Amino acid sequence: MAITLKDVAERAGVSRSAVSRTFTPGASVSAKTREKVEQAARELGYHPNALASSLTTGRTKLIGLVSNNFHNPVFLQVFDLFTRALQDKGLRPLLVNLSDEVDPTQSVRMLRQYSVDGVVVASSTLPPSFAEAFRDAGIPVVNSFGRPTAAPRVTVVGIDNVEAGRLAARTLIARGYGRVGFMGGPETATSSQDRLAGFAAVISACPAVTMTYSFAGAYSYEAGRREMARLVADTPAEAYFCGDDVLSIGALSALQDSGLSVPGDIGLIGLNDMEMAGWENIGLTTIRQPIPEIVRASIDLIVALLADPTRPTEARVLPCTLITRRTLR
Repeated sequence: MAITLKDVAERAGVSRSAVSRTFTPGASVSAKTREKVEQAARELGYHPNALASSLTTGRTKLIGLVSNNFHNPVFLQVFDLFTRALQDKGLRPLLVNLSDEVDPTQSVRMLRQYSVDGVVVASSTLPPSFAEAFRDAGIPVVNSFGRPTAAPRVTVVGIDNVEAGRLAARTLIARGYGRVGFMGGPETATSSQDRLAGFAAVISACPAVTMTYSFAGAYSYEAGRREMARLVADTPAEAYFCGDDVLSIGALSALQDSGLSVPGDIGLIGLNDMEMAGWENIGLTTIRQPIPEIVRASIDLIVALLADPTRPTEARVLPCTLITRRTLR
């Protein structure tokens, strides 16, 4: 039979309320009583029931981790970092898959049913209004990989995607490419819009360089492969900023199947610097998005919001860097 709080109290020779206080963070209990209770718990193999504890404290320690792009391998790293970091803080992640979902109503309803203490929306494709819906429902929220603004309605942690687009354009110009292309993810994604805006601004200021742009249906390998196969069937550019590593790897596959070499015939530059980008058979030149740093900042901010839900919102922007490998001449 399961060991109960009553069993521990009888073994320790204390009241049940004393046992409860011992396992309640911040509760008042003498050092002598705590020692007796903890020893009795060890001897009996007792572990506090987290769900029962939440009824006492009013806190579930559940953090909803919401994302909508499970087709992009980079999110395996994102989820790994988030879940481990939350657990290290004594919090419990509740992973929510919102693939193909754009209406936050159902997600807010579901997470309220689970009585989550807070939410992290980890997505660069969901509109800002998605994270805002959680705040409007009174749930502390951080939007990771979101679009930073001067006065955000929710706390945002991410990169300056406009500057990332500028960096990609400057890199292609410096490598001597005269016809360049932007192959982004979904056209409605703020990350696609901002990366294109920065890319186009730099190219337009360089009269010797021309550009085209197009969008893949998703941030996925298959979407990148399909879009590049369509592009090479016409008149392809000399180099492409693919806006995401997984799109770039799909594009690389399509180019190889078309008998074209990279970078001999066409150059590629991605964004993220996910683990696969550095594999020997890929060697993708890319713009590193500091994912571990974004996750750490997001965790720190959600913990701060749990401690003070009235904390002012902020936009925390982290820098990107160019990682040079083999897909540009």
